[in-house]
Amino acid sequence: MGSSFLITLREGLEASLILAILLTYLKKTDRWADARFVWAGTAAAIGICLVAGVAIFIALDGLNGKVEYAVEGFIALLATAVLTHMIFWMRSHARTLGKELRDKVDASVGSALAIIAFVAVLREGLETVLFLLSAETATASGSDVVVGGLIGLALSVVIGFGVYRSGNRLNLRTFFNVTAVLLLLFAAGLAGKAVHELRLLISWEAGWLVSSAWTLESGVFASGTFYDFMKGLFGWHKSPENIRVLAYFAYLIPVLLVYLRGVKSVSVPTTTNKEASQVV
Repeated sequence: MGSSFLITLREGLEASLILAILLTYLKKTDRWADARFVWAGTAAAIGICLVAGVAIFIALDGLNGKVEYAVEGFIALLATAVLTHMIFWMRSHARTLGKELRDKVDASVGSALAIIAFVAVLREGLETVLFLLSAETATASGSDVVVGGLIGLALSVVIGFGVYRSGNRLNLRTFFNVTAVLLLLFAAGLAGKAVHELRLLISWEAGWLVSSAWTLESGVFASGTFYDFMKGLFGWHKSPENIRVLAYFAYLIPVLLVYLRGVKSVSVPTTTNKEASQVV
């Protein structure tokens, strides 16, 4: 539940903030009548994401053996790559995203606004589908993934609405930096999972690299709700192979250091509803 909550909170908030920027600027420029195109594009994107998510889940349900190892391994690899790109893309575009959206709105009329909203929401939605598929295969309960995802999505909508309506100054820099670090920990777990699944795919069963780094038989770190939470969010495992642990830190250490070093040179301004174009 923890991983799916974090995923939908982060992805949902990014989409909500983009919509808040679009709607605020339309209102500010006396083009509120065009807001219907933004909502139409948003609804279409949500519908496509829901259909795609259900279709993919049905297609992957029931896989077993080497096919399952291959699918889960490559999904984990793809999710790791996309998640990493998304985190660094958001950081690098933090200062200019609002201006880019304003420029697009100024150059757009009518239905073109629907396309802008559609593309923005579709991108976040499809990323969410991919990440939730990875979260579902990493935890014990698919229902927990759904519940956590819905809670995170609902909270992201509330925060996004608050950005649009509130007159309070909101500093999102800390939020995005903290969630970025947590998502990088999640991505590191996916990297380790990918190595594990691909090892099973090629039937690599002998040697130090595939021996267990540690084995826990009981306790909160070996079973139960806390274990499922740690496994889903941070990639923890009660009996991981050495190669899985090495893959985890081989990804996490350099990527986290690069991200934290870049944070020092990128500031995310505070915003009010009058300056929503500078959100993120």
